[in-house]
Amino acid sequence: MAYLGDLKDFAKFLGLEKPEDAIRGLFQNEPGRANELALKYRNNLKERGLKSNTINRRISAIRSIIKLARILGRISWSLEIGGEKRELCRDTSGPGRDGFKQILEKIKARKDKKGIRDYAILRLLHDLGLRRGEIVSLDLEHVDLAGGKILILGKGRSGRIPLTLPEPTKKTLEDWISARGSDPGPLFTSLDRAKKGNGRITGEAIYYMVRELGTKVGIKTRPHGIRHLAVTLALDITQGNLRAVQRFSRHKDLRILNAYDDNRQDLGGEVARKVAETAQ
Repeated sequence: MAYLGDLKDFAKFLGLEKPEDAIRGLFQNEPGRANELALKYRNNLKERGLKSNTINRRISAIRSIIKLARILGRISWSLEIGGEKRELCRDTSGPGRDGFKQILEKIKARKDKKGIRDYAILRLLHDLGLRRGEIVSLDLEHVDLAGGKILILGKGRSGRIPLTLPEPTKKTLEDWISARGSDPGPLFTSLDRAKKGNGRITGEAIYYMVRELGTKVGIKTRPHGIRHLAVTLALDITQGNLRAVQRFSRHKDLRILNAYDDNRQDLGGEVARKVAETAQ
Protein backbone atom coordinates (compact mmCIF):
# COMPACT_ATOMS: atom_id res chain seq x y z
CA MET A 1 0.00 0.00 0.00
CA ALA A 2 2.88 2.36 0.79
CA TYR A 3 4.57 1.55 -2.52
CA LEU A 4 1.31 2.17 -4.38
CA GLY A 5 1.07 5.59 -2.75
CA ASP A 6 4.67 6.26 -3.77
CA LEU A 7 3.99 5.31 -7.39
CA LYS A 8 0.92 7.55 -7.42
CA ASP A 9 3.14 10.41 -6.26
CA PHE A 10 5.61 9.64 -9.06
CA ALA A 11 2.77 9.68 -11.60
CA LYS A 12 1.61 13.05 -10.27
CA PHE A 13 5.16 14.37 -10.65
CA LEU A 14 5.06 13.32 -14.32
CA GLY A 15 1.63 14.90 -14.81
CA LEU A 16 -0.12 11.54 -15.20
CA GLU A 17 -3.21 10.21 -13.45
CA LYS A 18 -2.35 6.54 -12.97
CA PRO A 19 0.83 4.93 -11.59
CA GLU A 20 0.75 2.27 -14.32
CA ASP A 21 0.96 5.04 -16.92
CA ALA A 22 4.05 6.41 -15.20
CA ILE A 23 5.74 3.00 -15.11
CA ARG A 24 4.77 2.23 -18.70
CA GLY A 25 6.31 5.55 -19.70
CA LEU A 26 9.56 4.60 -17.95
CA PHE A 27 9.64 1.26 -19.78
CA GLN A 28 9.30 3.00 -23.13
CA ASN A 29 12.17 5.41 -22.50
CA GLU A 30 15.82 4.88 -23.22
CA PRO A 31 17.84 3.92 -20.11
CA GLY A 32 19.49 7.34 -19.94
CA ARG A 33 16.18 9.18 -20.12
CA ALA A 34 14.56 6.89 -17.55
CA ASN A 35 17.41 7.51 -15.11
CA GLU A 36 17.18 11.23 -15.80
CA LEU A 37 13.48 11.21 -14.87
CA ALA A 38 14.22 9.29 -11.67
CA LEU A 39 16.97 11.76 -10.79
CA LYS A 40 14.66 14.73 -11.37
CA TYR A 41 12.01 13.06 -9.21
CA ARG A 42 14.50 12.49 -6.39
CA ASN A 43 15.55 16.14 -6.56
CA ASN A 44 11.89 17.16 -6.49
CA LEU A 45 11.34 15.11 -3.33
CA LYS A 46 14.31 16.86 -1.69
CA GLU A 47 12.97 20.27 -2.71
CA ARG A 48 9.66 19.39 -1.07
CA GLY A 49 11.49 18.90 2.21
CA LEU A 50 10.76 15.18 2.61
CA LYS A 51 12.92 13.15 4.96
CA SER A 52 15.59 10.85 3.56
CA ASN A 53 13.70 7.72 4.65
CA THR A 54 10.62 8.81 2.69
CA ILE A 55 12.71 9.74 -0.34
CA ASN A 56 14.49 6.39 -0.26
CA ARG A 57 11.23 4.45 -0.04
CA ARG A 58 9.74 6.31 -3.00
CA ILE A 59 12.83 5.73 -5.14
CA SER A 60 12.89 2.11 -3.95
CA ALA A 61 9.31 1.66 -5.18
CA ILE A 62 10.38 2.64 -8.68
CA ARG A 63 13.60 0.62 -8.55
CA SER A 64 11.71 -2.49 -7.42
CA ILE A 65 9.25 -2.45 -10.31
CA ILE A 66 12.04 -1.73 -12.80
CA LYS A 67 13.99 -4.69 -11.39
CA LEU A 68 10.94 -6.94 -11.73
CA ALA A 69 10.44 -5.82 -15.33
CA ARG A 70 14.09 -6.63 -16.10
CA ILE A 71 13.79 -10.08 -14.51
CA LEU A 72 10.67 -10.78 -16.58
CA GLY A 73 12.41 -9.69 -19.77
CA ARG A 74 10.31 -6.58 -20.38
CA ILE A 75 13.38 -4.34 -20.35
CA SER A 76 17.13 -4.97 -20.48
CA TRP A 77 18.36 -2.12 -18.31
CA SER A 78 18.25 -1.16 -14.64
CA LEU A 79 17.72 2.05 -12.72
CA GLU A 80 21.02 3.40 -11.43
CA ILE A 81 19.65 6.27 -9.34
CA GLY A 82 20.10 5.54 -5.65
CA GLY A 83 18.54 7.06 -2.56
CA GLU A 84 19.68 9.63 -0.07
CA LYS A 85 22.08 9.01 2.77
CA ARG A 86 20.00 7.61 5.58
CA GLU A 87 19.39 9.79 8.60
CA LEU A 88 19.65 8.12 11.97
CA CYS A 89 16.99 8.94 14.54
CA ARG A 90 17.43 12.51 15.71
CA ASP A 91 14.46 12.88 18.02
CA THR A 92 13.90 9.64 19.91
CA SER A 93 12.05 11.08 22.89
CA GLY A 94 8.46 10.41 21.78
CA PRO A 95 5.64 11.75 23.97
CA GLY A 96 7.54 11.02 27.20
CA ARG A 97 6.41 8.75 30.03
CA ASP A 98 4.04 11.25 31.59
CA GLY A 99 2.65 12.25 28.20
CA PHE A 100 1.90 8.67 27.25
CA LYS A 101 0.22 8.03 30.60
CA GLN A 102 -2.02 11.04 29.98
CA ILE A 103 -2.98 9.60 26.59
CA LEU A 104 -3.77 6.22 28.17
CA GLU A 105 -5.91 7.83 30.85
CA LYS A 106 -7.78 9.78 28.20
CA ILE A 107 -8.71 6.66 26.24
CA LYS A 108 -9.36 4.52 29.33
CA ALA A 109 -12.18 6.87 30.25
CA ARG A 110 -14.05 5.59 27.20
CA LYS A 111 -15.89 2.31 27.74
CA ASP A 112 -17.28 1.89 24.24
CA LYS A 113 -15.98 -0.55 21.63
CA LYS A 114 -13.75 2.01 19.95
CA GLY A 115 -12.21 2.98 23.26
CA ILE A 116 -11.38 -0.65 24.05
CA ARG A 117 -9.89 -1.15 20.57
CA ASP A 118 -7.79 2.01 20.66
CA TYR A 119 -6.49 1.25 24.15
CA ALA A 120 -5.33 -2.20 22.98
CA ILE A 121 -3.58 -0.65 19.97
CA LEU A 122 -1.82 1.90 22.18
CA ARG A 123 -0.57 -0.85 24.48
CA LEU A 124 0.85 -2.82 21.54
CA LEU A 125 2.58 0.29 20.22
CA HIS A 126 4.13 0.88 23.63
CA ASP A 127 4.52 -2.45 25.41
CA LEU A 128 5.95 -4.35 22.41
CA GLY A 129 7.21 -1.38 20.43
CA LEU A 130 5.18 -2.47 17.41
CA ARG A 131 5.02 -0.50 14.18
CA ARG A 132 1.70 0.53 12.63
CA GLY A 133 2.13 -1.93 9.78
CA GLU A 134 2.78 -4.79 12.20
CA ILE A 135 -0.47 -4.03 14.02
CA VAL A 136 -2.52 -3.58 10.86
CA SER A 137 -1.44 -6.96 9.46
CA LEU A 138 -2.55 -8.91 12.54
CA ASP A 139 -5.41 -11.40 12.23
CA LEU A 140 -7.23 -13.01 15.13
CA GLU A 141 -5.42 -16.28 14.43
CA HIS A 142 -2.08 -14.59 15.15
CA VAL A 143 -2.98 -14.11 18.82
CA ASP A 144 -2.44 -17.00 21.24
CA LEU A 145 -3.84 -15.78 24.54
CA ALA A 146 -3.47 -19.16 26.21
CA GLY A 147 0.21 -19.34 25.29
CA GLY A 148 0.77 -15.62 25.84
CA LYS A 149 2.17 -15.08 22.33
CA ILE A 150 1.47 -12.93 19.30
CA LEU A 151 2.80 -13.56 15.79
CA ILE A 152 3.92 -10.40 14.01
CA LEU A 153 5.15 -9.79 10.49
CA GLY A 154 8.16 -7.57 11.04
CA LYS A 155 9.46 -4.91 8.71
CA GLY A 156 11.30 -6.46 5.76
CA ARG A 157 10.52 -10.02 6.86
CA SER A 158 8.77 -12.76 4.90
CA GLY A 159 7.58 -14.81 7.87
CA ARG A 160 5.95 -14.09 11.21
CA ILE A 161 7.87 -14.22 14.46
CA PRO A 162 6.43 -14.88 17.94
CA LEU A 163 6.56 -12.22 20.64
CA THR A 164 5.75 -12.78 24.28
CA LEU A 165 2.75 -10.84 25.58
CA PRO A 166 3.23 -9.19 28.98
CA GLU A 167 0.26 -9.78 31.27
CA PRO A 168 -1.11 -6.20 31.10
CA THR A 169 -0.89 -6.27 27.29
CA LYS A 170 -2.57 -9.66 27.11
CA LYS A 171 -5.41 -8.37 29.27
CA THR A 172 -6.06 -5.47 26.90
CA LEU A 173 -6.20 -7.91 23.98
CA GLU A 174 -8.59 -10.17 25.89
CA ASP A 175 -10.87 -7.20 26.47
CA TRP A 176 -10.75 -6.20 22.81
CA ILE A 177 -11.33 -9.71 21.47
CA SER A 178 -14.28 -10.06 23.85
CA ALA A 179 -15.76 -6.84 22.41
CA ARG A 180 -14.76 -7.72 18.84
CA GLY A 181 -16.11 -11.25 18.76
CA SER A 182 -14.51 -14.52 17.75
CA ASP A 183 -15.08 -14.36 13.98
CA PRO A 184 -11.89 -14.97 11.98
CA GLY A 185 -10.31 -12.09 10.11
CA PRO A 186 -8.47 -8.87 10.96
CA LEU A 187 -7.66 -8.50 14.65
CA PHE A 188 -8.32 -4.77 14.59
CA THR A 189 -11.27 -3.77 12.48
CA SER A 190 -12.45 -0.39 11.31
CA LEU A 191 -15.43 0.82 13.29
CA ASP A 192 -16.39 3.27 10.59
CA ARG A 193 -20.12 2.90 10.02
CA ALA A 194 -19.62 3.00 6.26
CA LYS A 195 -17.51 -0.17 6.52
CA LYS A 196 -19.92 -1.74 9.04
CA GLY A 197 -17.01 -2.80 11.25
CA ASN A 198 -15.85 -5.56 8.91
CA GLY A 199 -12.85 -3.90 7.25
CA ARG A 200 -9.28 -4.03 8.49
CA ILE A 201 -8.11 -0.88 10.26
CA THR A 202 -5.55 1.08 8.25
CA GLY A 203 -2.18 2.47 9.28
CA GLU A 204 -3.49 5.92 8.44
CA ALA A 205 -6.40 5.45 10.85
CA ILE A 206 -3.97 4.51 13.64
CA TYR A 207 -1.85 7.56 12.85
CA TYR A 208 -4.78 9.95 13.12
CA MET A 209 -6.09 8.22 16.24
CA VAL A 210 -2.78 8.68 18.07
CA ARG A 211 -2.35 12.23 16.84
CA GLU A 212 -5.85 13.20 17.93
CA LEU A 213 -5.43 11.69 21.38
CA GLY A 214 -2.14 13.53 21.78
CA THR A 215 -3.77 16.81 20.78
CA LYS A 216 -6.48 16.32 23.39
CA VAL A 217 -3.89 16.19 26.18
CA GLY A 218 -1.72 18.92 24.67
CA ILE A 219 1.00 16.67 23.23
CA LYS A 220 2.22 16.42 19.65
CA THR A 221 2.93 12.77 18.89
CA ARG A 222 2.47 9.96 16.39
CA PRO A 223 2.52 6.14 16.53
CA HIS A 224 6.25 5.92 15.80
CA GLY A 225 6.83 8.41 18.59
CA ILE A 226 5.33 5.88 21.01
CA ARG A 227 7.72 3.26 19.61
CA HIS A 228 10.58 5.74 20.19
CA LEU A 229 9.45 6.06 23.79
CA ALA A 230 9.31 2.27 24.19
CA VAL A 231 12.85 1.76 22.87
CA THR A 232 14.22 4.57 25.04
CA LEU A 233 12.51 3.10 28.10
CA ALA A 234 13.92 -0.33 27.22
CA LEU A 235 17.44 1.13 27.20
CA ASP A 236 16.80 2.81 30.57
CA ILE A 237 15.41 -0.36 32.14
CA THR A 238 18.23 -2.59 30.83
CA GLN A 239 20.91 0.03 31.59
CA GLY A 240 21.89 0.28 27.93
CA ASN A 241 21.90 -3.43 27.09
CA LEU A 242 21.93 -3.05 23.30
CA ARG A 243 21.65 -6.78 22.63
CA ALA A 244 18.50 -7.14 24.73
CA VAL A 245 16.93 -3.98 23.30
CA GLN A 246 17.76 -5.08 19.76
CA ARG A 247 15.68 -8.21 20.39
CA PHE A 248 12.87 -6.06 21.79
CA SER A 249 12.88 -3.43 19.03
CA ARG A 250 13.82 -5.79 16.17
CA HIS A 251 16.17 -3.17 14.73
CA LYS A 252 18.67 -4.81 12.38
CA ASP A 253 21.07 -1.85 12.46
CA LEU A 254 22.76 -1.36 15.82
CA ARG A 255 23.72 2.18 14.79
CA ILE A 256 20.08 3.16 15.23
CA LEU A 257 20.07 1.86 18.80
CA ASN A 258 23.33 3.70 19.44
CA ALA A 259 21.56 6.88 18.33
CA TYR A 260 18.78 6.14 20.83
CA ASP A 261 21.35 5.50 23.54
CA ASP A 262 23.28 8.68 22.78
CA ASN A 263 20.10 10.76 22.89
CA ARG A 264 18.99 9.07 26.10
CA GLN A 265 22.22 9.84 27.92
CA ASP A 266 23.17 13.03 26.01
CA LEU A 267 26.75 11.78 25.84
CA GLY A 268 27.80 14.65 23.59
CA GLY A 269 26.36 17.19 26.00
CA GLU A 270 28.14 15.59 28.95
CA VAL A 271 31.51 15.71 27.17
CA ALA A 272 30.85 19.34 26.15
CA ARG A 273 30.24 20.29 29.78
CA LYS A 274 33.50 18.67 30.85
CA VAL A 275 35.42 20.33 28.04
CA ALA A 276 33.92 23.71 28.95
CA GLU A 277 34.94 23.24 32.59
CA THR A 278 38.61 23.05 31.59
CA ALA A 279 38.45 26.67 30.38
CA GLN A 280 37.13 28.00 33.68
